[in-house]
Amino acid sequence: MTARLLSIVLALVCAGCSEENARADEVKDATSSSPTHLAKGKWAPRDTCTEVEGADLFRANLATAVKARDADALVALAADDVELDFNGGEGPDELRSRLDAEAGLWDELDKLMTLGCSANANGNLAIPWLFDQDLGDVDPFSTLLVTAEDEPVRAGPSASAQQIGTVSWDLVETALFDWEAPFQPVTLADGREGYIATGKLRSVIDFRLIAARQDGRWKITALVAGD
Repeated sequence: MTARLLSIVLALVCAGCSEENARADEVKDATSSSPTHLAKGKWAPRDTCTEVEGADLFRANLATAVKARDADALVALAADDVELDFNGGEGPDELRSRLDAEAGLWDELDKLMTLGCSANANGNLAIPWLFDQDLGDVDPFSTLLVTAEDEPVRAGPSASAQQIGTVSWDLVETALFDWEAPFQPVTLADGREGYIATGKLRSVIDFRLIAARQDGRWKITALVAGD
């Protein structure tokens, strides 16, 4: 009887190990497989989440909630301790309050839905894809992503200024960013300087959504901006 009981316990332990190994292999396969490119450019959005179990359903539910501006549905996808800022703001109730009070938060979520997804080695999902990438030695506070293909770079802060080049989903730097201005002065990766339309620029530490699997379900564990 003792030997039989021991064999049952060992079988259960091995089954648990197999499940954990399967999940680890699943994420490893997703991170090592060729990502889906959603646009052209060095840092264009990519999708490495499609092969992770349950990720497609989670993202479909997320996209539906965002499109419908359905706070109940979005809050239902959040973890009990979802992080919302770096000053202690957290939890589903706080998320609901911010969704109700800040129309701009829905707009930010709209943008996130177009920026790809990264499955990382820790087993989490990161939206946008860029947030999970190694950008090298850049200053996160002055580095911006150009969120367009063949975006004009102009000699002055005007749509009528001479076009001196184009940029497709690449990183640029700025010493002074004024969100109210229609154009921003930037330095391109090759060192050239020019101006790019403000609406086509995004901080590399702008809003991001992190999700983790909890009790077999994907949950939003963070929706934050800044550093």
